[in-house]
Amino acid sequence: MRILFVGNSFTSRNNLPGLIKGLAGARGIEIEHKLISAGGASLRQHLNAGKALDAIASGGFDTVVLQEQSTLPIKSPARFRESARDFDAAIRAAGARTAFYLTWARRNAPETQQALTDAYGGAAVELGASLIPVGTVWERFLATHDQPALHDKDNSHPALAGSYLAACVFLIALLQEDPVGIEVPVKGLDTALLQQAAWDICTELAT
Repeated sequence: MRILFVGNSFTSRNNLPGLIKGLAGARGIEIEHKLISAGGASLRQHLNAGKALDAIASGGFDTVVLQEQSTLPIKSPARFRESARDFDAAIRAAGARTAFYLTWARRNAPETQQALTDAYGGAAVELGASLIPVGTVWERFLATHDQPALHDKDNSHPALAGSYLAACVFLIALLQEDPVGIEVPVKGLDTALLQQAAWDICTELAT
């Protein structure tokens, strides 16, 4: 499976694509991935830069994962939706499918998660795209767990545990595989806790 990731440091931090590849490999799914990332970039900036559109048009990708700048869907959901539509048109024209990487609220502004969830969820429904509900899973995990910390010290970016939890959600939502019991150790992490939480929460969300 070939996946193109378009986003910023919320995707590149802790090598999220590599974590997903490792989990998928443990379930017998081979993933090739490419990442187009720029610090703090919005989807509109990626559209204007052209590099992502060139990669999509070159073909060969099964799925293109879109990650918007972390607070833009809260501040300007209409702008996000417009960029999502433009990307989706290019992705469909290339014979691939669109997936939205629903991100999380900053640690000191948990009340903004609903706006993120609504923006990404609405785009996914409108465009018939896949939704990877990472932010929603983070929200439910944080409601019941103090440790491990999902946010990095800046209260915005993901700590390693946050990226690993995100990778488990990708495995479930994008690849329809259960992460529970995968023995790919990650130094310093209780991966079993995060795997189980991802599976339990995603199962709740699906019902």
